[in-house]
Amino acid sequence: MIDLVMFDADGVLFESDESNIAYYNAIFERIGEPPLTPEEERACVFLAGGQVFESRARGDLEKVKLMHELGRSLDFAPFFKLLRPPVELRPFMLELKRRYRLGLATNRSATIPAVIDHLNLSDVFDAVASARDEVQPKPAPDILELCMSRASAKPENSVYVGDSEVDSQAAAAARCMFLGVGARIKCENWVEKLELLPAMLDGLLRPLNRHVKA
Repeated sequence: MIDLVMFDADGVLFESDESNIAYYNAIFERIGEPPLTPEEERACVFLAGGQVFESRARGDLEKVKLMHELGRSLDFAPFFKLLRPPVELRPFMLELKRRYRLGLATNRSATIPAVIDHLNLSDVFDAVASARDEVQPKPAPDILELCMSRASAKPENSVYVGDSEVDSQAAAAARCMFLGVGARIKCENWVEKLELLPAMLDGLLRPLNRHVKA
């Protein structure tokens, strides 16, 4: 029985490539750092902010601290305007909430309360866990385990919906089922896009390898 459906944020609830790139480049510009490289642009979609900062700072802890301080001080609104949800999120999530409890488990940190509010999902999630909770980011299982703990849910009754290998590894380590969404991941249980998720969840109790495309 599926009790809790946990979601990653970036790449699942919304496409955030443009937003994330603009956010990190705004921080780097303020301290005289060059913009993200193409490799960093690809990685920043699924890495926690601290991981992006530490990679760029190359061991300079003072620079990492400064990046965090600048990140917290920025006005998030211009970056949130660049988020691209694949569906109208609130009615989609409320419909799912009629059948499952919902969680958010993400490597986002400082921005997570504001982004939930921006998406009008503040009353939708039964549990939220993120890198803001000062736990190890994915691919460690900590964020997923914290989300399940806050929801009083068991791993065997929980599903994690993600879009990357990092998400898959975190779900495996947390001993919950993983469901992949989109082109960045291919796995046993996979959907091409978020709007196909309800049909996939309906089938997860059956012993089938399912790949759902439009």
